[in-house]
Amino acid sequence: MVANRHILITGVSRGLGHAMVEGFTQAGHRVTGCARSGAAVETLRQAFPRQSFSAVDVASDDDVAAWLSGIAAQGDLPDLVLNNAGVINDPAPLWQLSAAEVDQVIDVNIKGTVNVIRHAVPLLLTRGGGVIVNFSSGWGRSTSPEVAPYCASKWAIEGLTRSLAQELPTGIATVALNPGVIHTDMLDQCFGPSASAYETAAQWRSRAVPYLLDLSTDHNGQSLSVP
Repeated sequence: MVANRHILITGVSRGLGHAMVEGFTQAGHRVTGCARSGAAVETLRQAFPRQSFSAVDVASDDDVAAWLSGIAAQGDLPDLVLNNAGVINDPAPLWQLSAAEVDQVIDVNIKGTVNVIRHAVPLLLTRGGGVIVNFSSGWGRSTSPEVAPYCASKWAIEGLTRSLAQELPTGIATVALNPGVIHTDMLDQCFGPSASAYETAAQWRSRAVPYLLDLSTDHNGQSLSVP
């Protein structure tokens, strides 16, 4: 495990993203994070004054390009990129979902991940190495009814990651990570009251942060799960 890491995280305003900011901060690492909400970003800046946060819509290539070019200009390049930002559709049969709701899932979960990868890889090339973690799901390796767009998006992440792994030069790696089933707002959205039976993001964080810090080029192309 390398000390004093610089970690880039998307989707840090809540859930697993917020939990990881807390965990990496407590472990003494530097975090650069983003979220769509400007108000949430301001709250994060007050809570974690030594870290860096920006309002970015990962589904917007222009937003991502501006964010990462700003990081590059500062010369403090990340070595661990966590594509965590994601949304899920309200549970319903596919034909009952609106086009707008399907678009949001695809735009954030797939296009958002691609946008970050496209602009982050050049930073890792300049730095000379690094690891990109694309957050997948158990529903990226299995399926359930009424969450078809979400399943499709996470299956896409699995394929995207494997293909990207074949393209990356020596020194840079990418993995698809199933974080597990954790009680977050997203789980409330799809599981309802039964979501409270699962572990909290804070409990998950204690296992996930050390695991993420131990990922290396040896894991390139693998589909992994937080133990």
